[in-house]
Amino acid sequence: MNEATGSDGEIAISTETTFEWFSDAILGLTFSLIALKSAQRMLYSTRQGGSETTVVTAFYSLILLTSSLRFVWFAVARLIWRPNYTPRAIRAFDGNSSGWVSCFISQMLLTAGSLALFSIFILILVYWADILKKYFYPGARRSRPMMTFATLVIALVVLEILNAVFFLSNLYSSEGMILFNSLLLSAVSLVCVVEITIFSHRFRTVLKTLGAINQVSTESQVRRIVWITVTGNLFFFTRAFQEALLTFLLASYYHRYGSVSMVFTHKLWDSYMLVKHWSEVAILCLMLYILQSRFTAGVTREGYESVGESAPKQQAAGTEEVQPLVV
Repeated sequence: MNEATGSDGEIAISTETTFEWFSDAILGLTFSLIALKSAQRMLYSTRQGGSETTVVTAFYSLILLTSSLRFVWFAVARLIWRPNYTPRAIRAFDGNSSGWVSCFISQMLLTAGSLALFSIFILILVYWADILKKYFYPGARRSRPMMTFATLVIALVVLEILNAVFFLSNLYSSEGMILFNSLLLSAVSLVCVVEITIFSHRFRTVLKTLGAINQVSTESQVRRIVWITVTGNLFFFTRAFQEALLTFLLASYYHRYGSVSMVFTHKLWDSYMLVKHWSEVAILCLMLYILQSRFTAGVTREGYESVGESAPKQQAAGTEEVQPLVV
């Protein structure tokens, strides 16, 4: 690794190591393959028609967006947009801080990929909440799931826009942007863990009850819900722990030294990047597997649709809407 001392006396790491270069190349290639596969699946599902495939297509679209943003970040950010591999304190419009524009663009691109990834599970939770409300509170007034989903995502986007505005107004440096994102993502991750656990338990109860009443098997649906619950919670718990640890280190170093530049060593940043992005690869691949196995196996004809036919019409209609999400 090449190091140079800047005019502010801080050590700036100017190049990435060979390990980091190969790691980024492999991750970029992996995300590009996921993007190609999700695009292929999305095109196939759009030709099928029906409300079920509309939801499946929305999922494939989010997976495609996430993997594409990650591919661009790994393929381009290191070559063009970032003068340094590990983050360092840079202020907007500071003539003494070279590359603040590239640092800002890179950070916003990284954030956009994270929001797209989190949106996948936000969409799952919104539809789970909608169908559970139909069963537990059949007379209650419900909002449209996609409207709720859009509202939640827009709220997160607004927070990130505020983060960008605070940086551009010099309220804090790029270190502050990273700290803001860590706090936000750790909070959202914890909420997702709690909501996934609660909703999945209720959904398994509903499926087992309906299966017993209608004398049909719901094991495949329950099994897929368990898969989503376990892997989703594992992913979000890991993400929450990782972001919380990063937040603690940032706050601790800033309190002690007035800067967090010493936090971002190559070894620490490598560990952070590997855990963060390979866990993203794992969860995206799992979602592709769940969607594909559900879409091609004809599970609806074997169980869930039969349950819906015996349920009240308004419940059956809602069940058909969310079949791809729960089975």
